[in-house]
Amino acid sequence: MPKMGESITEGTIINWLVNEGDSFDEGDILCEVATDKVDNEVPAPASGTMVEHVKGVQDVVPVGDVIAILNISEEKKTSSKKAKTSQKATASKKANKKVQPSASKNTNKKKPKQTSAFTVNENIFISPLVESMAKVNHISYEELARIPGTGKEGRLRKSDVVAYIEEGRPFKFAQPVPEVSGFQVPDLKFDKGTGKIVEMDRMRQMISDHMVFSATTAPHVTAYVEADLTEMVQWRNANKIAFKEEYNEKLTFTPLFIEAVAKAIQDFPMINSSLDGKNIIVKEEINIGMATALPSGNLIVPVVKEADKKDLKALAENTNELVGKARDNKLKGDDTKGSTFTISNVGTFGSLMGTPIINQPEAAILATGIIKKRAEVMEREDGDSIEVRHMMYLSLSFDHRIVDGYLAGYFLRRVADNMEQFDTKRKI
Repeated sequence: MPKMGESITEGTIINWLVNEGDSFDEGDILCEVATDKVDNEVPAPASGTMVEHVKGVQDVVPVGDVIAILNISEEKKTSSKKAKTSQKATASKKANKKVQPSASKNTNKKKPKQTSAFTVNENIFISPLVESMAKVNHISYEELARIPGTGKEGRLRKSDVVAYIEEGRPFKFAQPVPEVSGFQVPDLKFDKGTGKIVEMDRMRQMISDHMVFSATTAPHVTAYVEADLTEMVQWRNANKIAFKEEYNEKLTFTPLFIEAVAKAIQDFPMINSSLDGKNIIVKEEINIGMATALPSGNLIVPVVKEADKKDLKALAENTNELVGKARDNKLKGDDTKGSTFTISNVGTFGSLMGTPIINQPEAAILATGIIKKRAEVMEREDGDSIEVRHMMYLSLSFDHRIVDGYLAGYFLRRVADNMEQFDTKRKI
């Protein structure tokens, strides 16, 4: 299983395009693999024959595990010793797979028992080995405390974590057992009603897991400001036709918003960070993710790389290209990785404002509401006046473990100021 992104640890085989016994040429697509970002194609490293599918369709395979055995053709063997080494290593791994089976192949195991409560392991001791396993599997310290330890004084052992993962992490979103008192929390049986059953597709399931993980891991706080976008709106309306004629690109509000956010991040770099244990990683690059709706109704976040180094023309080209790829289901793995800050334009759907969930592992996410004409009191040198202005609400959800209200408030106000103080004399 190839590595298809810096944050990708596993992939799901969704289709084999070369059957066992069939031959293929170098570069032919062997199979299609889905990750939590996008679908990817796995090309043949050289010409040869498909010997065996080690993993089947719908198998979830960690990066680096064997998915197939290939017989590389003789001309490639003589020109590349690496093919021999790879084949031997692959055969060796296959021979040992009975000793160290993949968790995804345990199809005969019983489904994990549904657990609604857990007991906190108060004597938890996290060794470096257990900590590294937790990081690989994205298990928080809070979740580790829920795993029963079999070591001395209830300490966690490697076998405890392995067994817990193989059981499907039953305590991932469980609630603690309430203390015995005069009042007991009732076991409510909700009536979920009847109707048409719509099974979640694979992407919707991954979105669901990602959102629940973010909401339960990061303490979310949301701040709001209001911005007067009149100058920006008027400049865009006056220049969008000329921009299209000059660069053959649509001029939407998205690149203008990204430009304002990137400038604010340069002034407040701590907002462009993520948490790694007890360390805060302040990112050097400013890569802006754009929450984009797909035709299926699902959501994906393509990324504008190094947004702070691009002019308006480049930002417009980049955003238009990514949105087009998303709508045509043509996004590649590189298009969706590396985001350091995300913007969600809820105004596209007519929403006045929103309270977005942070796109982990980022520190914050910005939601932009609908741009709406409204009568506003304007302070002028010759007195106050009531004018029709283009107003928009901005909402910033931030991880309170990393970002405090002071930083969030000033950053959000700086974004709004960048939008309000738009240079109406700028040339396209």
